[in-house]
Amino acid sequence: MSSRNKLLPLLSVLAFLLVLFAFICMLFFTPVEQTMGLVQKVFYFHMSAAWVGMLAFLVAAVFGLLYLSRRDMKWDTLTAASVEVGLLFTVICILSGMIWARPIWNTWWTWDPRLTTVTIMAFTYIAFILLRRGVDNPTRRARFSAVYALIGFISVPLTFFSARLLRTIHPVVFGGGEADMNLNPQMLATLFISLVAFTVLYAVLLLQRARLMAQQDKLNQQVAVTDDSYDWGE
Repeated sequence: MSSRNKLLPLLSVLAFLLVLFAFICMLFFTPVEQTMGLVQKVFYFHMSAAWVGMLAFLVAAVFGLLYLSRRDMKWDTLTAASVEVGLLFTVICILSGMIWARPIWNTWWTWDPRLTTVTIMAFTYIAFILLRRGVDNPTRRARFSAVYALIGFISVPLTFFSARLLRTIHPVVFGGGEADMNLNPQMLATLFISLVAFTVLYAVLLLQRARLMAQQDKLNQQVAVTDDSYDWGE
């Protein structure tokens, strides 16, 4: 535990430096896109936030599967933490996409297949958090969360493939044929730097949130023991 506590501050510093480096590359290393102009630079963080959101929900499903197979509460804590962090990055993805869309599409929002499916994905995991808070029994809550994380993950590939399988105005970075974005080497390098930076940031936030949740659970158990042992008749 002590080695993990020592590693986390170092990982946090690394995440900060990587995100800062990605931001500098976005501002000064990448050229201004000829058609979309400066607003296209939002793309690098928008894409990275989308990637981390989907990755976090995948990791949550894996943690949920580990809980169902081993019944260890630490996997439940990691499942819930990964969902919360993934939802945060999904919201960042949606908001940054709206900033990007306003000057390009002349609207903040349109019910395009990609936008619709990412909204469904976000509400799927908002429901996860709300429903989890409605279950008091820890074991039942953990079992419910694990199953929900596995079933809810269906919304992730639905979102990922929506822009590739359906008619959409949303650009596709890779694998979309004619719809692919044309990225030069500087743009691609900055994109991959940003993806790495956001992935490390996700790992930091996941570990921090899981640690806070574990401490909260211990505090709740201590409060429950204290309440049970206190003689209210005195």
